[in-house]
Amino acid sequence: MKRVVLVRTAGPRNVGSVLRAAANFGPAEVWLVAPQRPSLLIHPEFEQMSHGVEDAAKRVQVVDTLQEALADRTHAIGFTARHHHHRVIEPFDRAADGIAERSADPDQRLALVFGSEESGLAGDETEQCHELCYLATSEEHGSLNLSMAVTVVLFGLFRPGQLASKTSRIAHLTGAERHYLVENVAATLSDAALSDAAARDILASVRRVLGRAPIESRDARAWHQIMRALGSHRTPADVGAAPDSDREAPGD
Repeated sequence: MKRVVLVRTAGPRNVGSVLRAAANFGPAEVWLVAPQRPSLLIHPEFEQMSHGVEDAAKRVQVVDTLQEALADRTHAIGFTARHHHHRVIEPFDRAADGIAERSADPDQRLALVFGSEESGLAGDETEQCHELCYLATSEEHGSLNLSMAVTVVLFGLFRPGQLASKTSRIAHLTGAERHYLVENVAATLSDAALSDAAARDILASVRRVLGRAPIESRDARAWHQIMRALGSHRTPADVGAAPDSDREAPGD
């Protein structure tokens, strides 16, 4: 099931509307990351906008960090209209079919990440997303309300009666597994660098490549074996990446 992640959101009406859109064009979970108002889920405006959704407040998960929200996800797509560190930002209408196919794959756990109403996604938040998209609008008005943007995306991915595509049962990395891989490789290789400048370049390159590329669990295991051969004995706990309880850690 795909997951809508709202980062630092402030509006109870937006959260209620997003939950209702998820019920209409799902299935989709709704998670909040560090909401700016702790009373969002008991606010009358949330109840008004989520009217008709059974046990509305109980269907929303609240966590402190984006890393937590993405820990069990295999792929995260951030929605932003801003350019971030030379990242490619693809128009959603062009990417929608591929995203919908990925969403229908039972081996994939997709996250759709949206920033706050006021400032959108910050640079460090987009770095945790594997790809970025934007919603094209007319020249008359260049932005959408948060709940409108989420609704457009969910509707664009809605495929009534779509059958899940056949897959080879490839084990894709979750967010926690990818975090462990990136941190282990980055730290091990930068420790071996001949200069501080080289260490910085290695860190940046590892985060760019391994942080976004499609990687299977078997490939991650191979990378961890290489790092062990180079002297690394880091575990997921050492880098703050608790392994998925339902899966064997890729470094094992």
